[in-house]
Formats: sequence, C-alpha cells, structure tokens
Amino acid sequence: MQTTIDLPIVVTATDRASMERQLDEAVGAALTHAMREGRQGILVTQHDHASFTVDLSDAVPFGLTRELKER
Repeated sequence: MQTTIDLPIVVTATDRASMERQLDEAVGAALTHAMREGRQGILVTQHDHASFTVDLSDAVPFGLTRELKER
C-alpha cells in the first residue's frame, strides 16, 4: 500500500513537545517522498515561534535537511 504525501506539510504547535513530534513526523514523511524521487533535499522553514513548513527543495541537495528561519 502506497500513501500519498501532500507537500508542503504545515506544522503549527502549541508547545515544544508537540512541535518536536509534529516536525519529526513531517520530516519523516518528506524523507519517504524524497527517497522515492532521489533528487531533492528537505527544507524546514520556521515562519514564527510556532509555525513551520516542511517541503522538498531543489535548493537542498538530495540526502540533506536544511532549516531556514524567515525574518
């Protein structure tokens, strides 16, 4: 059974534990998709203290995960 992954994944957390759990799950889902494609890395963008997106990016080499903080 193959599950479709909708990217980007939006993470909004109310506490640190929730944020870490949701980000781990989102990065795991993005990694599954990245491994199938084999050409993009994972970009985690922090929009504010509780809001993030996780997506694949051509700007990130395959096999890497990078973090970006929007200002």
